[in-house]
Amino acid sequence: MSASAAAKRLVPLFDRVLIKKFEAISKTKGGIVIPEKAQGKVLQGTVVAVGPGVRLQDGSFAPVAVNVGEKVLLPEYGGTKVEVEENAEYHLFRESDILAKVE
Repeated sequence: MSASAAAKRLVPLFDRVLIKKFEAISKTKGGIVIPEKAQGKVLQGTVVAVGPGVRLQDGSFAPVAVNVGEKVLLPEYGGTKVEVEENAEYHLFRESDILAKVE
């Protein structure tokens, strides 16, 4: 199942954003395997699905600032791990937790 199929099964509510984090580098260009403990935390990911936004007092929604397919910078801690399918981890973040867009 592709990331888009996973997004169809899981639709975030309000200002939440579903993100697939980038893979950690586990091998150098020279072929040396990096132990799991020595690998750095992955702080970037791709937006897979977004909610409609935060609800305003008049009942309308303020749209989310990120769109599906954009690359974003994430905080070191936070978010909720979600397993939509085997061997694929996604994370739910609030829009306000996302640090920046990466261009």
